[in-house]
Amino acid sequence: MVEVKRTHIDEESLDRLLGLGSSKMGFYAEVKQKIQELEAANQGLRAKSSELQAVFDSIGDGVAIYDSTGHVQHRNHICPRLFPRETIVGSSCGRLFHPEHPLSPAHCPVERALAGESVEMSFTTTKESTGQRYFDVTATPIEDSGGGNRALIFLRDVTEKRLQELQLLQAEKMSSIGLLAAGVAHEINNPLTSVAGYAEALLRRFRDEAALRDDPRLDVFPKYLDVIIRESYRCKGIIDCLLSFSRKSDGTMENVDMNLILREVLELVRHKSRYEKVEIREELQPDLPLVRGDAAGLRQVFMNLLINAHQAIKGTGTVEISTRGDGPVVLIQVKDTGCGIHPDHLEHIWEPFFTTKSVGQGLGLGLAVTFNIVKRHGGEIKVESLKGEGTVFTVSLPICQE
Repeated sequence: MVEVKRTHIDEESLDRLLGLGSSKMGFYAEVKQKIQELEAANQGLRAKSSELQAVFDSIGDGVAIYDSTGHVQHRNHICPRLFPRETIVGSSCGRLFHPEHPLSPAHCPVERALAGESVEMSFTTTKESTGQRYFDVTATPIEDSGGGNRALIFLRDVTEKRLQELQLLQAEKMSSIGLLAAGVAHEINNPLTSVAGYAEALLRRFRDEAALRDDPRLDVFPKYLDVIIRESYRCKGIIDCLLSFSRKSDGTMENVDMNLILREVLELVRHKSRYEKVEIREELQPDLPLVRGDAAGLRQVFMNLLINAHQAIKGTGTVEISTRGDGPVVLIQVKDTGCGIHPDHLEHIWEPFFTTKSVGQGLGLGLAVTFNIVKRHGGEIKVESLKGEGTVFTVSLPICQE
């Protein structure tokens, strides 16, 4: 029989046997608990970081944070769309706001924010790819734990807003012209009516009274009276067209006869053609389908295109305007024999404020406004041009489906 020897193990021996005497297991347990707490804290930080990044990226403006040395530390996804190179992480503020000067503390929003100042300002950029663009900038200092500052920058593209403001200004100006034209038309129409009426009365007397009709000294008088009557009514027609063009648009869509719109606009530019030796040719399709549109806006579209066509011709030349139905759309074409558009400029002509004209000759808004009006009507506008040979603008507008 085997005798089992019982050994008494006291608490101290048990702690020693289990390694607790050296506090190793307690140390490991404490470390494990700390690790778990850190992991939980990291998860919370990651969640907060994801939330902040989502908020950061949901902002529709470009947002960038510059460190205390004036270099990009972080940016949201809008910045690369606006300034892909200038806002790369590590880029200096000068690359965007003052590329010509290393430092510009008086004008740079980043440098002013780093100095503790909140700034609101505007600036413009001009690039071959985007043309001239207008931006509003808000710069706010962010205080660091070390006592220094970083800069929070908001970049908002306000080019379209500026275009709309200028369009509104133009609309208000046209409204003022409309009021003036209405008053002038009333003052001119009354004398013109009298002139035309008396001329018609004299012409009737020549036809009814043999003594006048047979008098050889008065042979040319009927011809002169015909000219007076014709030109008087022509002046009245020009005034009516001017009133139609300058009348402020209320945006109402209606069935529009494009041939009628074009004839009204052509009546206003014919005098320009006559004095500048530019021949106007019309080829308007009879029974052209109606389009659904804003008559005042469409008048502006083709006034802009015809004015541009005339300005492109130096000396003598030809402007051709034609209409035709083409399935679900009406096509209107304005063709000139002018100087043409340089190939490098073709892709930029629709951009607001892009112009090759000299200062004072234009703001570069005509074609931008034209493009927007055509798009608002659900149509398209295309351009073909050869330098030195002329330009063709083609506008397509959907026909009425009623």
